[in-house]
Amino acid sequence: MTTNHESRSQSDRPSANPADSSPSPSGTPEASRITLRSPAELADALPYMLGFHPTDSLVMVAVHGEGGRFGGRLRVGIPATPAEWEDTARQVAECLVRGSERRGGKPDGIVVFLCQDPRAGESGQRVMTRLRPLAQRVRLACGALDVPVLEALCLSGGRYWSYTCDDSGCCPAEGNPLAPPGTSVMAAAATFAGLQVRGSLKEIESRLAPLVGAGAAEQEEALDRAAVALVPKILDGATRQEVGAETIALAKTLMRRLTLAPPVEGGPRADDWDDALLGHDEAAAVILGLQDREIRDIAAEWMEGDEAAPALRLWRALSRRCVGAYGEHAAAPLTLAGWVSWSGGDEPTARIALGLALRADSEYRFAQLLHHACNEGIDPEGLRQCLREERRRREPRRKRAAATTRPPGRRDGKRRPARRPEGSEQ
Repeated sequence: MTTNHESRSQSDRPSANPADSSPSPSGTPEASRITLRSPAELADALPYMLGFHPTDSLVMVAVHGEGGRFGGRLRVGIPATPAEWEDTARQVAECLVRGSERRGGKPDGIVVFLCQDPRAGESGQRVMTRLRPLAQRVRLACGALDVPVLEALCLSGGRYWSYTCDDSGCCPAEGNPLAPPGTSVMAAAATFAGLQVRGSLKEIESRLAPLVGAGAAEQEEALDRAAVALVPKILDGATRQEVGAETIALAKTLMRRLTLAPPVEGGPRADDWDDALLGHDEAAAVILGLQDREIRDIAAEWMEGDEAAPALRLWRALSRRCVGAYGEHAAAPLTLAGWVSWSGGDEPTARIALGLALRADSEYRFAQLLHHACNEGIDPEGLRQCLREERRRREPRRKRAAATTRPPGRRDGKRRPARRPEGSEQ
């Protein structure tokens, strides 16, 4: 769905494409176009553009053409230290403009959103005032790249303010109230188009955050035990393939358990349900096993069909079990959660999960590649095809290995000696 925008003057304000992060294709049927005519409608459209309600976020959206078609989008957390604002503004402006150029065209303008909930004892108006210098730095950074900021809005405490309008008649000092969720034209159009708002950024991140309290302490102890247990396995001659096979077998067992026990409802309560289905030692064994790249790649194959839903539940649960000193280990299950989400068409959740994976380990290459591909609008089908082909190649090897290691027994009524292969693939 493509959207066009008309402002109060029909020319100086943009609109959004809530369904796509890249420039919209030409020739979109006029019947599918939605016109946003005011800052209020822009503010209301933001969650549908991102797929979630941004919190503590700087969001920038590229605008193309006379009709104000929205293109690429960018979201980053608002730096807590004002000293970082200038560098952040320069980096995000360059990232959005250069990314738009790679996709086919330099933006004709940019819309900026600053979204932050009031702190204790703070009003939304105070948030707007406090963030004004950041908005100004972003406007200057965009201007330095010859791309004007057409609108800059602050969203806080259920109200919005414009940093580009000084008319108290339409933009009073106390701000304007945001439309109640689900009541606007944009909400109706998004529902008709099948677009979803998956809660707030904080809510999505909380489903992937480490456990706290007594459960976290017990899980860290289990991770310590599992790490120590790997040493004697190696000393006893256990091969890397054998350890990997144990990890994959255990992960499949846990997925079957999750499949047979679906939660009654979604959200955090569903996460509590899943957490109760996983033992600390089981979770620890799979977490450590996934640190092996080849094992992680095999697990990435569970991205579609009946495997996708239990796999996503498992990766989320394991991400929550990476506690204490094992925080970096979360990069693997978070990346897998992001991959399954992206493969299933949930790009907003995928970007959040992949961003958290890079927060856990900024050098995690698989997360880097997926995050870049997702943000560039690349079709995940190419990677799905590669994983399907690798799975097909590996299955015959497993069957041959199983056949050559079959225990001694009778076949065709005759006793046959056990055979032990030499140099067979595992």
